[in-house]
Amino acid sequence: MGRIIAIANQKGGVGKTTTAINLSASLASMDKKVLALDMDPQGNMTSGLGVDKDEIEKSVYDLIIGDAKVEECIYEDALENIDILPSNIDLSAAEIELIGVDNKEYILKSEIDKVKDKYDFIVIDCPPALSMLTINAMTTADSIIVPIQCEYYALEGLSQLIHTIELVQERLNPELEIEGVVFTMYDARTNLSLQVVENVKDNLNQNIYKTIIPRNIRLAEAPSYGMPINLYDPKSTGAESYMMLAEEVIHKGED
Repeated sequence: MGRIIAIANQKGGVGKTTTAINLSASLASMDKKVLALDMDPQGNMTSGLGVDKDEIEKSVYDLIIGDAKVEECIYEDALENIDILPSNIDLSAAEIELIGVDNKEYILKSEIDKVKDKYDFIVIDCPPALSMLTINAMTTADSIIVPIQCEYYALEGLSQLIHTIELVQERLNPELEIEGVVFTMYDARTNLSLQVVENVKDNLNQNIYKTIIPRNIRLAEAPSYGMPINLYDPKSTGAESYMMLAEEVIHKGED
């Protein structure tokens, strides 16, 4: 029975896709079978795990508009222990095509339910907007990890996201929970990073992961090579941090 975790924050540039890619890869390196599910029309999770998003024949888009079954869209063994359900720019049209469709909030869930038992973890990269694609991810997921960048406006928009999650819990998916907040792009040289961490801890009634993801050049370079950080530079602080986060995620499920 796979645990389905959505990585969500409607703010762009907070390390959401980086977290989705590297959490997936770190879990896979711990012998967990992972499905990386890309719900972002930018398709960066897809290309960051080595699949050419412009060459894919079937994607999440085909799945959502009902043109393909889930098994047809999954790219098996894209990396060791990782299957990918890819995405590309086609997905941006799905929003419009879903207007007037019955139960459109559950399209993804009903398809993923067919395959989730094959995986230990399904990691969903949500788009940086509170859209119908994000709602589909949230009705499918068991829990949500919220990456927060260590910057002055970190808390801005977070209450909106939590409000959306609560609405989904109320109306669509009562099982959904916020798994936790993970700090990204932490710069140990600035007092600001430290203040943001303290501020969020004081103001947020949420689980906060002990692992903090640092700003790391190697982490930023890895996607352009189509590799997660643990393959691109396994000795980097970025790789070590995501391995620690993966361990926390695994143990949280065992608690």
